[in-house]
Amino acid sequence: MTDAEDYPIVKTAGTRHREVPKHLFIWCILAIELLPFYMMVQISFKNNLVFNANPWFPVLPDATVIDNFRFAIHLILPYIANTLFVAVTSTCCNLLIAILAAYFFARYKMPFANMLWSAFIVLMLIPSVANIVPLFSIVKNLNLLNTLSGLIAVAVAGGQVFNIFVLRNFIEDLPRDLFEAAEMDGAGHFRQVFTIVIPLSGPIIGTLFILSFLGCWNDFLLPLTFLRDQHLFTLGVGLIYLDGEYVKEWGHIMAAFMTASIPLLLIFLFTMKLFIRGLSAGALKG
Repeated sequence: MTDAEDYPIVKTAGTRHREVPKHLFIWCILAIELLPFYMMVQISFKNNLVFNANPWFPVLPDATVIDNFRFAIHLILPYIANTLFVAVTSTCCNLLIAILAAYFFARYKMPFANMLWSAFIVLMLIPSVANIVPLFSIVKNLNLLNTLSGLIAVAVAGGQVFNIFVLRNFIEDLPRDLFEAAEMDGAGHFRQVFTIVIPLSGPIIGTLFILSFLGCWNDFLLPLTFLRDQHLFTLGVGLIYLDGEYVKEWGHIMAAFMTASIPLLLIFLFTMKLFIRGLSAGALKG
């Protein structure tokens, strides 16, 4: 047995007392972070009368709960369908193009390749909000304004820089012997991408898929700028119409917010291991 095993570390009373402020600080941060979620959940069970009488503490569920969530589902279900279509389509197209571009930058060197890569990376320094006016003009000239196709095209183009930056570094670290063996067997570029790059880059691709999907799901500025018809709205824009002109139905509003958050909660529950595995793989590759 080693010395560390012979003499295990025992926390003294003084050590435990010194850790109390640290634990209290962590619990305070958690409470601040979870307070909006707690308020959303408990207000979704109330009507305005109960909310005005008791805004901070939960109440026993009654028929108000059914009315609130029936209203929320009826209102935002079309917005969820639009958002899901835009998020899944744009994320899949985004990653497919990014994988092909990252494969090119990682595997092949051409004249002025470094200069092209540097110019490409400079795009990461430009705030996305600075491109709103040019993007609006381009989408309008392409007759894609007020369409989901235009929103998808902008989302695909806007997500390329970060995804290519991450994937290129990952693909560069893949063993070159695999690509050379595939070339000797007559495999072309597309076959190398689908048989070598994608299987070996699965964790980081999964992580980028989750990040891109969440970015599209939570996007507010682009749908607000490009969409006009209410039946085309995504969740971010559709939820602002819950704010009544004269009366705010807080139970309806919070029930809609809670219903809209359920898909994201399910995604995190079922993909958290994949997300952490992708981050760990990226750290090890770095």
